[in-house]
Amino acid sequence: MFATGDYVIYGRVGICRVKGVTTMEMPGVPGDRLYYVLSPNGKSDGTIYTPVDGMKQVLRPVMTKEEAENLIDSLPEIEELSIDNEKLREEKYKECMRTCDGTELFRIIKTIYSRKRKRLKSGKRVTAVDERYMKLAEDNLYSELSLLLGVPKEKMVSYISEKIDA
Repeated sequence: MFATGDYVIYGRVGICRVKGVTTMEMPGVPGDRLYYVLSPNGKSDGTIYTPVDGMKQVLRPVMTKEEAENLIDSLPEIEELSIDNEKLREEKYKECMRTCDGTELFRIIKTIYSRKRKRLKSGKRVTAVDERYMKLAEDNLYSELSLLLGVPKEKMVSYISEKIDA
């Protein structure tokens, strides 16, 4: 169970801070069921209530600083996604996003980055699906890495590049 003040990753919302644990008085909801009260990071006005025993959304602790550094170091070995059927591309991206796993998010980023280069080189535009999932993956992953490593999110790409090149 998470404690008040802990940072967690909550589904596609990303980083949240646990504000507390409570019960809810609502018709049809057991009065003894516990809910986390989450505050999305960077959003002062949002509050999320999610069951402590819930299994619909991924709720995990943020990585440790060491895990974040190891993830960045392993980036060259992380393989791109293998997507043979273009019609299933978005479903594969969604599947990876649902895991909320840093390695899977890097797989999306690497795949789309490589695909973007190839498409632009051949005179084609980047697809809307690729743009949308690149932004989602980068926002979620870079927000978490930024929190752990103390590097501003907008500088994360250059930080990662420098670390890989070193």
